[in-house]
Amino acid sequence: MHFLLRWGINTIALILTDYLVAGIYISSPWAALMGALLLGLVNAFIKPVIILLTLPINILTLGLLTFIINGMLLSFVAWAIPGFIIDGFFWAIIGALILSVISTLLSIFLVSPSK
Repeated sequence: MHFLLRWGINTIALILTDYLVAGIYISSPWAALMGALLLGLVNAFIKPVIILLTLPINILTLGLLTFIINGMLLSFVAWAIPGFIIDGFFWAIIGALILSVISTLLSIFLVSPSK
C-alpha cells in the first residue's frame, strides 16, 4: 500500500512539474504514471550507486554535483518513456529540483508517519 501511495505522489508531482516547468512535456497520464514508476526505480537502485561513485567530486563541489546527477537521471527517464519530453539539460536540472520540492511537500501532507 505504501508503494502505491508513493507512486501516486510521484505521479502527481511529475504532472505538476510538467505544468510549472516550461521545458518539460508529458503527453498523457500513462506517460506520467510510467515516468513516475521508472523514476522511483532509478532513484532507488541507480542513484545511490552513482552518488557513491562520485562522492569525492560531490564533496569537492559541496553537494552541487547532486543537482547534475538528478538532472541526468530525470533526462534518462524522459529518454526511456515515450510521451515524456525534456527540451534540454537545463530544464532537466530545474525539473528535478521542482519535482523534488513538490514530492517532498506532497509527502509531508499526505503520508502519515509510521509508528
